[in-house]
Amino acid sequence: MTASAPAAHLAQLNVATLRHPLDDPRTTPFTEMLAPVNAAADGTPGFVWRLVEEGTGDATGLRPAGEDVIVNLSVWESREALWDFTYRSGHLGVLRRRREWFHRHIEAHLVLWWIPAGQLPTVGEALERLAHLRAHGPSPRAFTFASFRTAAEAAPSSRPEPAAGAAAVQTG
Repeated sequence: MTASAPAAHLAQLNVATLRHPLDDPRTTPFTEMLAPVNAAADGTPGFVWRLVEEGTGDATGLRPAGEDVIVNLSVWESREALWDFTYRSGHLGVLRRRREWFHRHIEAHLVLWWIPAGQLPTVGEALERLAHLRAHGPSPRAFTFASFRTAAEAAPSSRPEPAAGAAAVQTG
């Protein structure tokens, strides 16, 4: 029996509110870690994709969630691949120092959801998933590591919600 490609990939968004601008010397240790940590992510088994601003190596210049909020949006083959990168690699050192550079979040700042393999999430979809998690708590549509759902459990919720006021269209 041969292994088949996964039918779904795990998307993740996390947001962080800066204590100081990225060009502030107090944020320099963080910005100096970006390239090596992103290179490590890119080379991690199970990594699929990450949001990168055109002409740069990262997404720190994109501010879709607010002027002082940076976003990290990526796609992974599995929970294990994302977990291993997040908590069992050099990325953990950045996590341990995050309070130096970012404010503590009162509400959810990380959201996970399943997407069809071969598709990429949009920033708008990612922010909608985070808003859903904040408004409704963990569900098959938007969850965290602590409230994890398998791709099978999330299957009915893997499609983006229609825009407000959009009519549902049935085919076939």
